[in-house]
Amino acid sequence: MLDTPHLIETTVQQTAVIRLTIPRNEIRSVMGLAIAELMSTLAAQGRSPAGPLFSHHLRMLPDTFDFEVGAPVNATVRPVGRVIAGQLPATAVARTVYHGAYEGLAAAWGEFDAWIRANGHVAAPDLWEVYVTGPESSQDPREWKTELNRPLIED
Repeated sequence: MLDTPHLIETTVQQTAVIRLTIPRNEIRSVMGLAIAELMSTLAAQGRSPAGPLFSHHLRMLPDTFDFEVGAPVNATVRPVGRVIAGQLPATAVARTVYHGAYEGLAAAWGEFDAWIRANGHVAAPDLWEVYVTGPESSQDPREWKTELNRPLIED
């Protein structure tokens, strides 16, 4: 289920990220390890995330995910291993919240992208998901919330 989409202007958000380019079918085996590495690196630097974890998909290729797994931070992170400083952009985005299991995200994005087109907007090639609540909060996937953000190309 999607909440009613709306348009907003985001501000730049400093982040700590790990960039990954992987076959799509490896997402489940790779993402958890990357999140653990990211959280461990932040903890070692005496930092905590300044908000929920996210994935920023930079390019959407048919068989490949080119994306960053990250967390917002209030101060620049020191690069260690695969963890580097990054940022989510200041831009116009269409935003909604998807309620449900992660397996439903592909269909949710399809519905959301259809709303964007039907409302006369043009989506940029990137997108990001913010994992507001998930398995760490509830065993019931109906309670999970994932914020969907699609930057828009301005005319």
